Amino acid sequence: MGFLASITEDARNIRSKDPAARSLAEVFLCYPGLHAVIFYRISHFLYIHRHYLPARLISQWGRFFTGIEIHPGAKIGRRLFIDHGMGVVIGETAEIGDDVTIYHGATLGGTGHETGKRHPTIGNNVIIGAGAKVLGSFKVGDNSKIGAGAVVLKEVPPDSTVVGIPGRTVKRKGKRVKIDEIDDIIENKDCVRS
Repeated sequence: MGFLASITEDARNIRSKDPAARSLAEVFLCYPGLHAVIFYRISHFLYIHRHYLPARLISQWGRFFTGIEIHPGAKIGRRLFIDHGMGVVIGETAEIGDDVTIYHGATLGGTGHETGKRHPTIGNNVIIGAGAKVLGSFKVGDNSKIGAGAVVLKEVPPDSTVVGIPGRTVKRKGKRVKIDEIDDIIENKDCVRS
């Protein structure tokens, strides 16, 4: 998919998900989440072609104009929606699937203890609530939800809802779960590994 087609798809996705968006023109002109993704797509293109300094400069311009910091080395899928966006941070080795929604103040970061892959991998159709911190090199499974303000430090199985500090899975496949049950699920490799 080409650059313009990708950005248009992102804009249409925002328009469909946000009832406050009245038109595509409004999304293109007034949505910092879309602007941040545009800066990211340009900087990522430069980054993968080993033009690291120009890539970082463009990503910093994006941060200055939008308040959203996306490292050009991150891998982002299609139709990312960063709603409101101020304070969102996406680290260098983060990977984000398709149809992900991230709310303001969320961080996809490292713990400072890893080398190499040190940021999370976010599956498809995931929602990350306002102020959530997802820290470390692990996977958040498809169709999961991270609650506002949660601090997630370990793997999240698909179709799960995680809340609290530290983050705990409270729902899986629409049903409430006990903490012991989710630990058994993870130990039995029922969730997707990165």
